[in-house]
Amino acid sequence: MTAEKTSYVVLGGTSGIGAELAKQLESEGTIVYVASRKTGLDISDEQSVYHYFETIGTFDHLIITAGSYAPAGKVVDVDVSQAKHAFDTKFWGAINAAKHGARYIKKGGSITLTSGILSRKVVANTYVKTAINAAIEATTKVLAKELAPIRVNAVSPGLTKTEAYQGMNEDDRNAMYESTQNSLPVGKVGEASEVAKAYLLLIQNTYMTGAVIDVDGGALLG
Repeated sequence: MTAEKTSYVVLGGTSGIGAELAKQLESEGTIVYVASRKTGLDISDEQSVYHYFETIGTFDHLIITAGSYAPAGKVVDVDVSQAKHAFDTKFWGAINAAKHGARYIKKGGSITLTSGILSRKVVANTYVKTAINAAIEATTKVLAKELAPIRVNAVSPGLTKTEAYQGMNEDDRNAMYESTQNSLPVGKVGEASEVAKAYLLLIQNTYMTGAVIDVDGGALLG
């Protein structure tokens, strides 16, 4: 009798950290479902999320890496409708996924969310991303209690080299990487493959729930 395959759902898995994680999860003993806006799933649309999980059925682990965009700027300057749109995708999208995905997660399964260092590193002109990430981390702990025995954790990445910065001018992007590299104790900018390993730890370690793992090169050390 062949062993049952372990199944994973990676939302936001067509680019960046999510795509790298999906690649690391792929093996003969796994099934990896990948979805994002590129595949037609809008996680800010609750009905869309509900139907997506309905089509998949039961699975083992849910990972949400979708929705990294948020408008930058001071509270007095940022368009509130843009701020709400960012919340709809990253925060409410994660809630939609946890709410409807939890019903299909098998015994021993887990949910892993994604926050970011701005949840606890105070930087001017970043209130939208800061608030979203802080909300995700606080909610992770509540979900870990509410959804038990499903384990719920979060990964909080620092600056990571992904396609998210492709739209930037190349000189500006390189300057950002160099500035970050010089300020971090590890002396380098993170790679998606390094951040993906934190998700693997949370998925595989059955003694972890309600945890937030920082993968930021020491950025929170000040």
